[in-house]
Amino acid sequence: MTYLVTENCIRCKHTDCVDVCPVDCFYEGPNFLVIHPDECIDCGLCEPECPVNAILHEDDLTPEQDKFYALNQELAELWPNINQSKPALPDADEWNCVPDKLQYLER
Repeated sequence: MTYLVTENCIRCKHTDCVDVCPVDCFYEGPNFLVIHPDECIDCGLCEPECPVNAILHEDDLTPEQDKFYALNQELAELWPNINQSKPALPDADEWNCVPDKLQYLER
């Protein structure tokens, strides 16, 4: 089982979750974070740290969100590991809860 980063992280990229992860399973892209599903130990520490509620347990994904398992897996293999927090993107507050943000994902 794993936690996954979902759409609301896109263009926000808060990194509060990174500081609490005991296994450093977060990976960073230009405007999104992902969790490597094979590295996550299902501890749940990251979920309450996300200020935009973008981290969900895989069992809690809606059918529309199922694609985020594969997306987290794919991008974690490509992007560098992040294990220390940094400031969110400058306009993160403006992007919180904006629908259909997958089109803005920068790979």
